[in-house]
Amino acid sequence: MPKTVADQFAETLAAAGVKRVYGIVGDSLNGLTDAIRRQGKIEWVHVRHEEVAAFAAGAEAHLTGELAVCAGSCGPGNLHLINGLFDCHRSRVPVLAIAAQIPSAELGAGYFQETHPENLFKECSHYCELIAGPNQMPRVLEIAIRQAVGNHGVSVVVIPGDVALQPALEAPPPKVAGLLPSRAVATPASTDVDRLAALLNGDGRVTMLCGSGCQGAHDEVLALADRLKAPIVHAFRGKEHVEWDNPFDVGMTGLIGFSSGYYAMLDCDVLLMLGTDFPYRQFYPRGAGVRIVQIDVRPEQIGRRAPVDLGVVGDVRATLNMVLPLVQEKSERTHLDQAKEHYRKARKDLDGLAVNKPGRKPIHPQQVAKAISDHASQDAIFTCDVGLPTVWAARYLAMNGKRRLIGSFWHGSMANAMPHAIGAQKAFPGRQVISLSGDGGFTMLMGDFLSLAQLGLPVKVVVFNNGALGFIEIEQKSTGFLDFGTDFKNPTFAAMAEACGIRGIRLEDPEDVNKGIADALAHDGPVLVDAVVSRTVLPVPPAITAEMAKGFTLYMVKAVFNGRGDDLVDLARSNLWA
Repeated sequence: MPKTVADQFAETLAAAGVKRVYGIVGDSLNGLTDAIRRQGKIEWVHVRHEEVAAFAAGAEAHLTGELAVCAGSCGPGNLHLINGLFDCHRSRVPVLAIAAQIPSAELGAGYFQETHPENLFKECSHYCELIAGPNQMPRVLEIAIRQAVGNHGVSVVVIPGDVALQPALEAPPPKVAGLLPSRAVATPASTDVDRLAALLNGDGRVTMLCGSGCQGAHDEVLALADRLKAPIVHAFRGKEHVEWDNPFDVGMTGLIGFSSGYYAMLDCDVLLMLGTDFPYRQFYPRGAGVRIVQIDVRPEQIGRRAPVDLGVVGDVRATLNMVLPLVQEKSERTHLDQAKEHYRKARKDLDGLAVNKPGRKPIHPQQVAKAISDHASQDAIFTCDVGLPTVWAARYLAMNGKRRLIGSFWHGSMANAMPHAIGAQKAFPGRQVISLSGDGGFTMLMGDFLSLAQLGLPVKVVVFNNGALGFIEIEQKSTGFLDFGTDFKNPTFAAMAEACGIRGIRLEDPEDVNKGIADALAHDGPVLVDAVVSRTVLPVPPAITAEMAKGFTLYMVKAVFNGRGDDLVDLARSNLWA
C-alpha cells in the first residue's frame, strides 16, 4: 500500500515522541486514525467529548512537559476543542491540536459543517495553519511541533480529509534533535543583577511572591528568603513548587488565599515577584513607600499588574543563582516572625474548620478536602474544578515536592477537573489521580465519566455535592444580589456511578468522611465519592472590603424582604463553625 499523507503525519508524531492522541473519530479524520491504527505506535484515546480531549492533553503536557496531542473532526468536532485549547494555551503547556477539515474542493462554498479553523483557533495558539496539499504537510507539521514545544503553548494543524488520503511526497525523515528544541535558559544582564542585589541589600522589609516560574527553583528561593529573612507568599500556580518544606511559607494571597499572605504583601517595603503574573491588582501593596521588583522570563509580563521599580528578564533559578552571592545576609527578622505567627494562626483557624464535629450535618467541605489530602498517596496527582473546589484545594491539599496539582488556574473554565484527571491517569497509570469536582463542573461534562470505565482508568472522582453553583452564589450575595439561577436538582451520584460499573460511595454524615475517603482511595479501580456538603459555608477572602460588607448587608435586606429569611439562618448556622 503506498504511503499516504496521513501515514507520513503519523510517522512525524511518533518521531516527536507522541504516545497518544485524545479525540473522537469522524469521517474527515478517518485517514489519520486509520494510519495511527496501522502504525501501532500511538494510542488513540477515545473520549466522549472533544473538549475533554483538549483538557486531557493539557494535563498530560502539564505533568510531563512533553508534547501532547488532541484531535477533532471537521466543523463541530474540532470546534468542541476550543475551550480546552484556550486553557492549554493560557496554562502554557505544549499541545498540538489536529483540526480535520471538509473536502478541500468544497472550501468556500458553504459546505455541510464548513468552518474555518485556521481563523478560529488563532487566538488560542502560537501557530495555526491549513495544509492545502501533500507537498506542504511535512514542513507545516514540523513547524507546528517546534512552536508548541519551543513556546510552551498550542499549535493547530488544519488538514482536509481528502488531503490526508493523498499519496505522500518524498521528504527527508524528521530529525528528532531539530524537531524538539530544548528550551533556552534566559539569564539577565549583569547590570540588572547588580541593580537587583543593591536593592535587596538596602534597608527595608522584603516579602517574596512566588508563582509557577519558580518550578525547579525551590532550593534557590528558600536560600534567598533565608538570606533576606523574607516571608514567602505564593500565587496558586506556585503552590506545588514552593509551599512544601518551606520554613518561610506564610500562605497564599488573592480571593481564595490566607489573611497572612495578604498582609505580608501589603505590609512590606520591597515586594519581590518571582515568576508570577498574579492578576488581581487589588491585592498588591499600594503607596509610594513600597518598591516592587519583578523577575520573569517573559518581558511582556513585567509591570503589567503593578508598577515596578525594577524589572529583570530572566529564568528565576538562573537569576537567583547569579544574585545570591551578591546578597548580604540580614539579621533583622521581625517582619518574617510576625508574618509566620500570623500564618500559624490563620492555618490553625482553617484546620479547625476541617475537624469532624459529631452530629453536625451537612458535612463541611473543608473536612472532605482535608481527608483527601491526609489519605492521598505521597505522589498523588490532584485536579480541581474552578469555584469552591479550587478554594478547598488551595487551602487543604498539602504539597510535598512529589504531589502535583492541576487546574484551570488562568482560563478559569468549569468542568476541567475530571478531563484533566483522564489525561493525568493516562500519562501516569501507576499513580493515584484524584479529581476534586464541583457538582456543576462534573455534570457539565458528565458523559466522559463513562470513559473511566471504558478506558480502565482508576481515577477517584470526589464530587462536592452542594446542589448549587456555590462560588457564583457567593459572588452574587457578596455584591448585593439575591442568588439566582444557581440551583441544581442532582441525582444520587453514587447510584449513578454504580449503574456505570464504577464504585460509588455516598457521604452524608461527618462521621463517615474519613473512612469513606480512605476506602475510595484504596479501591483498585475508578470510584465516585458523592459528598453531600453544606451549601452555605463561606470561603471568606483574606480581607473583607467595605464593598463586600456592603454587598452582604444588601443581600440580607433583600432576602428578608423577599421572604427568604431562612437562608440567613442557614448561613449563620453553617458559619458559626467558621
